[in-house]
Parts: sequence; C-alpha cells; structure tokens
Amino acid sequence: MRPPLSPEELYRPACFDDPGFSTSHDLPDFEGLLGQPRAVQAIEVGLGVKHTGFNLYAMGHGGLGKHSALRTTMRAKALAAPAARDWCYVEDFNEPQHPRALSLPAGMATQLRDAMDQLIEDFMQVVPRSFASGQYPQEKKRIEAEFDKQRSEALASLGDAAEKDGVAILDTPTGYTLAPLKDGEPMPQEAFQKLPEDEQKRLETLLDRHRQALLQLLREEVPIVYKATLEKLKELKGKTISATIEHLIGDIRAPFADVPDAASHLDAVLRDAIANMGDILGDENKPDENELERYRVNILVSNKPDGGAPLIEEMNPSHVNLIGRIEHIVHMGTLVTNFTLIRPGALHRANGGYLLLDVHKVLTSPYAWEGLKSALQAREIRIQSLEQVLGLVSTVSLEPMPIPLDVKVILVGEPLLYYLLGAYDPDFNALFKLSADFASDFERSPENTMLYARLLATLARREGLRPVSREGMGRLIEQASRDAGDAHRLSLHMRGILDLLREADFYATENQAGLIDLPQVERAIEARQFRGDRYREAILRAIREGEIRLAVSGEAVGQLNGLSVIEMGEILIGRPSRITATVRLGEGDVIDIEREVELGGAIHSKGVMILGAFLGERYARNTPLSIRASLAFEQSYSGVEGDSASLAELCALLSAIARLPLKQSLALTGSVNQHGEVQAVGGINQKIEGFFDACQTLGPEQGQGVVIPRSNTHHLMLRADVVQAAREDRFAIYTADTVDEAMSLLTGLEAGVADAEGRYPGESVNGRIQQGLEQFIDVQKQLARELHGIKDNDQDTGNTTHD
Repeated sequence: MRPPLSPEELYRPACFDDPGFSTSHDLPDFEGLLGQPRAVQAIEVGLGVKHTGFNLYAMGHGGLGKHSALRTTMRAKALAAPAARDWCYVEDFNEPQHPRALSLPAGMATQLRDAMDQLIEDFMQVVPRSFASGQYPQEKKRIEAEFDKQRSEALASLGDAAEKDGVAILDTPTGYTLAPLKDGEPMPQEAFQKLPEDEQKRLETLLDRHRQALLQLLREEVPIVYKATLEKLKELKGKTISATIEHLIGDIRAPFADVPDAASHLDAVLRDAIANMGDILGDENKPDENELERYRVNILVSNKPDGGAPLIEEMNPSHVNLIGRIEHIVHMGTLVTNFTLIRPGALHRANGGYLLLDVHKVLTSPYAWEGLKSALQAREIRIQSLEQVLGLVSTVSLEPMPIPLDVKVILVGEPLLYYLLGAYDPDFNALFKLSADFASDFERSPENTMLYARLLATLARREGLRPVSREGMGRLIEQASRDAGDAHRLSLHMRGILDLLREADFYATENQAGLIDLPQVERAIEARQFRGDRYREAILRAIREGEIRLAVSGEAVGQLNGLSVIEMGEILIGRPSRITATVRLGEGDVIDIEREVELGGAIHSKGVMILGAFLGERYARNTPLSIRASLAFEQSYSGVEGDSASLAELCALLSAIARLPLKQSLALTGSVNQHGEVQAVGGINQKIEGFFDACQTLGPEQGQGVVIPRSNTHHLMLRADVVQAAREDRFAIYTADTVDEAMSLLTGLEAGVADAEGRYPGESVNGRIQQGLEQFIDVQKQLARELHGIKDNDQDTGNTTHD
C-alpha cells in the first residue's frame, strides 16, 4: 500500500525570488492584464480593426476584472483616437415631421446652439426695433400718406361732381351719407318732405346715382389702391426684416463657414426667417417666442475637441437607453412633441468610439438586443419607440433623420451566453467576430508569483491601502492558489483577493498597524469563512447530536463515508455522507435509489451505471452476474449530482458482495471508470476538511483520514490545522490510482492479481469478491435445478384433469 502524503504535499507555501522585497512598496506597478494572453490579443485586434463586424465579446466568469481591464485598455485607445463628431437635431422647415441631423466637428455643436440661442434673442429684441428707427417709419408714413392722398382725391372728385348736381357727400361718424343741397347747405329732412313729389323723385334719382358712384369708389377702387398700399408696406417690411436678419445671421456665419451642415442650416434659417418673420411678428411687430423655437438646436452629443474618442459604459441598456427616445409634453390635455424633445441613447454618445455593455442586461431588457443588432446591421441609429417598432400605434409622430453609426461594441458576459448566442442567433457571429476569453487562473511559477505580487501591490496603492508585508503578500498568494483549487495555479478572480486586502486593511486600522501583515490577512480569511460558515456548523452539530448518522471508527460491511461538497454562493462546504450498498440474488442490476426517486442527476446516474459495467468486465466475462444491488446516500433529502462518489459507491458495493468489512475511519472521494481507474474530482480541499471536522466533532482517533484520487494531489492547499494533524500522524491523506488500491486501504488486505485462468488468491480482496459472486451463482443454479426437478416430476405422473 502507498504511504500517506507528507505534510509538505498538503500545502504549498509562497516563495518569492526577490530577496530585497520586504513590503509592497518595494514592488513596481504592474501594467496590463496578468495571465490573459488570449484576451489581450483579442482585445488588441478587436479595438484595432475598423471593418464591419469586428465587435468584441469578452467572456469569463464574474470577479475576473473584465470590466476594469477593458476600461483601462479602451481608455488608452480612446485617448489616442481622434475626437468624435458632435451630433444635433434641428427642424427641417420643409418637413417638420422629419427633424434634420447635423454632423459637426467636436465642440462645435455647443457653439452652434449658443449662436442660435443668441439669434433668437436678437430676433426678439433687434427685429422689432428695426421698425422704429431708420428709413422704415418715414417710408411707411410716405406710403400711407400716398394712399390717403389718392383716397381723398378720389372722394373730392366724386364730391365735386355730386355738388354740381346739387348733392352733398357727408362724412359722418357712422360712415358716408348723401343729402340734397339747398342754398349750398344740406337740405333738412322736413324741407325735403315739403317738396313736390316730382322734385322729390328727381332728387332721389340723383342721390341714388351718386350713391352708386360712392359705393363703387369705396368697394372697388379704394380697395384696389389699399391692396397696392398693403403690398408696398409688406414689401417694405420684408426688406427691413430681410436686411436685419441677413445682418444678424451674417454675424454668426464666420465660425461655421467650413462646416457644411452648419452652413446649410444657417441658409435654411435665413430663408425661413425672411419668409415667415412677418407672420411671426404680427401686426404689432412683437414676435411670438413659441414660434421662434423652431430655430433652436437640440444637441444630442457634444464632444471635447481634445478628449479623444468617447468611451461609454451603459449600466442600464434598455431599448430607449441604447437607441434614444422622443419625449412628449402635455399641452391643453394633449401629448405633443417636437425636435427639441429628442433624447440620445448610448449608441449616440458612443458614436465614433467604444460602447461597453453587459450582455446579460441587454438580453433581459425587452427588445434591447434586437435594437442593438438592427443599429449595427444598418450602421445607423434610427430613433423609434417600441410602440412604433411593434406597430402598436398609428398616430403621427416625429421620424428623425437616422444618424450614421460608427462604434465598436464590447459585450461582457458569461461563456455560456456566448455559445448560446452563437448557436441560436444567426446574426451574432457576423456582428461579433472576436471573443476575448478571460482565463480563471494561470500557472504558479516563480516569475508569475512575483508578477502577482506586483499586481496586488498596484491594487493596494490604487485603493489607498496600507503597504502589505512580505508574509502578508505570501499568505494572499497562497489563498489565491486555494481559490484556484490547485497548488500549482493562481486564481485570477481578483475581486475576492482585493476584498480580502480591503478587509485586512480595516483590521490593520483597528490594530493601529502601519502594515497589512500576516495576522491581518489571516483574520480577514478567517472572518470571510466564518460569515459563510453557519451551514457547516449546523451539519457538525447534527453529526455531534446523532441526527446525522456517521461512524468515524470501527468497521462495517457495505457502508462507508463518502465525501461531497455543497456550494453556498462563493463558499464551498465539505460534507461527509453515509453511502450504503446491499446485494441479493438477481440478474446483474445495480439500482441507484437516488435516481429511482428522481433525486439523482444524470451525471450521478451515469457513474452508477459504470459500476455495473466494471463488475461485468472484471468478474463476469464468462458467467452471469447473478446479483441485484442497491446503492443509496443515506439521509439525503435533496438532489445528488456528480460522479465524485462513484469510487465510494463501488467500494461499498464490493464490500457487500464479498462481506468484507471496511474501515469507517477512512472516507473516500473520486470518480471511477469502467476499468476501475480512479479519476480526479473537484472541491478536494473542502471535502477533506469536511471529514476532518467530522472526526474532530465525534472524537479523533488513530487511523482517521481520507482516500483521494492520486491525480488530485497537486490540488491540495489544506487548512493549517489539517496539515498539522497530518504532521502529528493524527490524520492521513492517502491517494489511489485504482479501485484495488482503495479497497486495500479500506480492508487492509491485498487486492490480489488474477492468474492465467482469471482466478484471484482466495484471501485477497478480489478473491473474496469472486467467491461472493460465485456463491450467488451457485444459489441461482440450485434454484434452477429445484425448479426443473418439479417440472420433471409433474410430467412423470402422467395425471390428467378433465372438466
């Protein structure tokens, strides 16, 4: 039998090559991504290639520092890139329902907006004043006087003609009226009534003729002159407005002369203002401020000229937050909108630069993924509400001009989502051609150990933490190996290690220490374990009080202690479980009780089926396997998954077949294949510590320990108390490559080697198993002979029964 592992094999302490390193202050900063060569290459290519579809998916488990690493890399790229252009919306005066998008050099959108705001203010103040000074008042008076003169001359001419006929045209407060003359004065009504009837008729005829002439003058001739006068006044007003507006707009043209979109918009403003300012001013020459809102500029994106390309991380990537939205306001009980209520999305802000998104958030936000894909495929941002996209509304709304899109999108998420999107979304691989695969750990070589220490020192300085002593740094690196589950690897889940550093710094503050030393790091590790340890304590209490039946001494047939691990968030808890096996006469069936009651997972069921294959391959090649076996995890009330208990299940089964007692002081873990070879399993440190704690709870005895796969040896980074117990021969960790080695450790017998006829030595483990199986075969044959004999006797009697 192989001896137990030495204490030195149970824990690998940290060792630094640099003898001059005493605290983290002695270590230079580390720049870059540690242990991520594949991710670094993918990021460089993804951020460098400008062709369509070379967007990036950064995949890896949480806590690897993907977001911070990408931010750092993209920030450097963004600062070195040219500044992105500004974007704003203005009214299209020909089609107000389709606001026009303007592209401007970085920083000029603000200039244009301020210039247009000032222009509107000038329209409010300067344009009305232009009618009160200069030539406008005099010219207006001249035109109005000319009209009055023409009107007066026409009335005077008509009055002279009427006077010759003895008719007076009188201008009264209620309008013009006509009356006959007598002695040069209007004839009173009483005098007119006294005239002879023939004279009255003559005068009425004259009055009617001149009345018709007056009506023709007032209704036809004067309006024509008045209309011509109004045209002259309007032309005068237009010339005044035009001159004023041309002057005002001319004052702001210079900075935008070389910006085509801005220059063309100013031309459009000039045309529209000249055409509509008269209506906007009204008769009182007081502009309606609401009408002037059409000339404002709605800035979507404004970038700094020296700020490089934008780097945007959208924390809530909903559809509207990505694509943008059109807001509405309530006016007189109705929802209304205009181009000034268009709001940008993350794609607008990142246009010309980089956009960082959490893929899980995008996928779980309704229609956000479809909106993102549509924008990337069309290479333009088209602002539409979800109601419009889904066709749920038919009301007329704004349809802003789409904005060309040039952005590098970086998705961050779990590997599973990457592969699912690649398998089920036909557009995904065309839009995200590159993946940056972030590793969870890397090799713990002397060089990498020093790089890891430099990284921790850099993080401590960035966080404003105390320096870390050499011993404290070593303990952090040892913990990183334990987190990786491998003494020869270092975990790259920097979030957990950095949190330990922060907590250790807190304890250093409590202790008024100038350094983060070994005691503070140990306290932080123990405190983290303690906070997640309630369930482990509950298990140990149940074991101590006998609620969970567990034996850690003596021997038993067909039962032993298996090792399992329970995952509670980021905490792994080792738990010993009682595994039992029973056998009886049958036809080679191995029943997994967990599977029968639907508590066993597929992988666990596979492991149990392998046990039957192993029994048949080794012991029943030429003879029937005349047993029926049952396997169970005792006191298991929840799901069982994984094949790490298959070695323990096989050993319990073999013990039950051979009636060989097994040492209860040893616990087993490991999977096994059809040839009886033991394979590595996960959570090995927690499993060993779980059984060690159970032994300490029930009373430590000599000979206690565990049997693990030999291939798990390099994963060992055990607690200090377990290592000390092994050093003092109070607890042993054995390794096994085959089920034969495991059975030898559990029984104290040699496994035995088959001879040329396939027979094993009688007192070996395999010999006893072989004998046990043969006993079942003999019983089966005896039963078959007895049954056959009964049938023969029935036939020999020759008795026949008739109805």
